[in-house]
Amino acid sequence: MNASIIDPLQGDFPEVIEEYLEHGVMKCIAFNRRGTLLAAGCSDGSCVIWDFETRGIAKELRDKDCVAAITSVCWSKYGHRILVSAADKSLTLWDVVKGEKIARTTLQQTPLQARLHPGSSTPSICLACPLSSAPMIVDLHTETTTVLPVSLSDTGNGATLPSRNKFSDGSAPFTPTAACFNKYGDLVYVGNSKGEILIIDHKSIQIRGLVPIPGSAVIKNIVFSRNGQYLLTNSNDRTIRVYENLLPLKDGLKALDESNNQATEQDEVEKLKGVGSRCLALFREFQDSITKVHWKAPCFSGDGEWVIGGSASKGEHKIYIWDRAGHLVKILEGPKEAVIDLAWHPVHPIVVSVSLTGLVYIWAKDYTENWSAFAPDFKELEENEEYVEREDEFDLVPETEKVKDSDINEDDEVDIVTVEKDSAFSDSDMSQEEICFLPADPCPDVSEQQDRLVLSTSKMGDGSQSVSPLSDEAGQNGHLTNQESSPLEDDTGGTRLKRKRKPSEKVLNTEAENVKKPPSKMKASSNLLRTGNAS
Repeated sequence: MNASIIDPLQGDFPEVIEEYLEHGVMKCIAFNRRGTLLAAGCSDGSCVIWDFETRGIAKELRDKDCVAAITSVCWSKYGHRILVSAADKSLTLWDVVKGEKIARTTLQQTPLQARLHPGSSTPSICLACPLSSAPMIVDLHTETTTVLPVSLSDTGNGATLPSRNKFSDGSAPFTPTAACFNKYGDLVYVGNSKGEILIIDHKSIQIRGLVPIPGSAVIKNIVFSRNGQYLLTNSNDRTIRVYENLLPLKDGLKALDESNNQATEQDEVEKLKGVGSRCLALFREFQDSITKVHWKAPCFSGDGEWVIGGSASKGEHKIYIWDRAGHLVKILEGPKEAVIDLAWHPVHPIVVSVSLTGLVYIWAKDYTENWSAFAPDFKELEENEEYVEREDEFDLVPETEKVKDSDINEDDEVDIVTVEKDSAFSDSDMSQEEICFLPADPCPDVSEQQDRLVLSTSKMGDGSQSVSPLSDEAGQNGHLTNQESSPLEDDTGGTRLKRKRKPSEKVLNTEAENVKKPPSKMKASSNLLRTGNAS
């Protein structure tokens, strides 16, 4: 679609289901950084990589040791690796191009979500959020885990970490906690069941800031926008909140340390809250004030201008779209299937949703073409109008072109080497080694090769039949002449191909009539000749 003929007044968000992808029962999805590849985790333990441009399967990663459902998939920064978490408590790191396992480890709890460190192109460190324990940093090469604190009672400064069933202060047991890296991976933001956002230095395992959520509801999801400027939380009070990140994108930990040094509060809790207020500021709140639905897999658009959330109600496939100002702009209604995962394309206004039945639906924009945008003097006509041509319209060089001076300098060299930077990725560095597409692995069709072999052999058989008609008789008597051990018979399990097709009854009758007609004509001509001689 040519961007110049798209109406600029239309909203830049999807509207209709363009098509759907089907391969087994898919559970979770994730785009690579460019949006050219889509990874989907399936219920049989495999991970399918779709070429999003052609909508075809580019590669399938299958681990023979894993037959449990995939719970999350995550791409590395430049697409060389994929981290897969499964319901059998395993974490598997894959090489995308080679399709080989790099590392595999097993946790004590089922990881509901796992994210690779975003600061490295080939990371081996990930952040895992287990089902019923605190988030942890996992080194996939050394298979070591470091549990992160989830409340101020387990500060990590020499204190013992809480048990797996209760906090150290005796409060409510663990619920599925949410955690994510910031843009460059030097800090981890953890949302706990007390309605707090903890800002943690994952290397020293220390809480550096605390941001309380209004209502103190359990935080189910926490995710950063692509540019790292906004943080989104999804709480049990059925509200999606967006916070503005006040820390610098780079060296956020350094700025946080300076803020900690400047804090003068005596109480440790008040000190952390004061630091947290200088890290995050509440920007917007999103909710459905009428139906009060719970939200599933909320996330940002690629440019951070839109926020989407799927309805967690059973039997409906609804996706709510808000602009960053807080206005509900669209509700996408799909088939009567619950939404279990969502992803917004990094570049285009496309949303991909996963239904409970395992289908992946692609929501795209319903474009309305504006043909008046082709040229400045182009206009759309409501009805036919009489056109009066110019006198020099069909001249090789019109007079109007002769008057104009060419602004093009033919001596200037055209630069065809320098690649212009994409504005959609201006917030991050570029890499020449980034994987955008996977090379195609040609797989010849075995059935076609067998058909060709049968056809060539049958032709050879027809040729031998024309030379030696006795071979057919020998075959009918059960004897083989020159083809006692043919490779074709070995491939087909010992069955012989018929060398000659039996003609149909209609063909035999036609041939018989053709044979009878010439003698009758000759007989008639001879009788006529005799009659002439007799006369």
